[in-house]
Amino acid sequence: MPDRHAQRVPSASPERAFQVTTDDTVLDGNLAVPPGAVGVVAFAHGSGSSRFSPRNRHVAAALQAHGLATLLLDLLTPEEEALDDRTRQLRFDVGLLARRMVAAIDALAESAATRALPIGLFGASTGAAAALLAAADRPAAVAAVVSRGGRPDLALERLPAVRAPSLLIVGARDTPVIDMNRAALAALRCPKAIELISDATHLFEEPGALDEVARLAGAWFLRHLPDEAA
Repeated sequence: MPDRHAQRVPSASPERAFQVTTDDTVLDGNLAVPPGAVGVVAFAHGSGSSRFSPRNRHVAAALQAHGLATLLLDLLTPEEEALDDRTRQLRFDVGLLARRMVAAIDALAESAATRALPIGLFGASTGAAAALLAAADRPAAVAAVVSRGGRPDLALERLPAVRAPSLLIVGARDTPVIDMNRAALAALRCPKAIELISDATHLFEEPGALDEVARLAGAWFLRHLPDEAA
């Protein structure tokens, strides 16, 4: 079924191919850098998703409209995705996903296109745990984190080490995940906030829900990334 948000995606900036080399593989990504960008946001997708996720692309386009560069990255190779489709094992390997997010952070810090830009991370579902673990591993490099319908509880033991201001966005009807996010919020020692989006469920499929995610995420990044640059 086509994603109902596909026809409402904001106008996006042109993308270029961007590869991230890790210890064991090369990951494919799409980098978009609008003119005068004030920061760059790397996306950590969730369970069974990819850089082509219509929800993440919707949010990415909205961030680009606010002057933020975005990196949409495949955290699994095509072969790993095929394995994960059968076993559902790799999508919950947040240690593996976090190591690859760290490699993405390092690549952005080294790339001529983005090395002058402060870095934010946007994580969805299990990708939120990976983003927070990466932020804990690169405290000097990550300036802000946003989680959408995330599982930050999967990174609970490392959350006290996160220094980047962190926003947790959850659907108000996503009851089990609300409790998980509240537990994570209590464990965080950085500037932090939680936002519940009225009537939204886990995938934010309700009319206007994803637009509200993009608005909250954009405001958080614009508040904290320019501060880091200054």
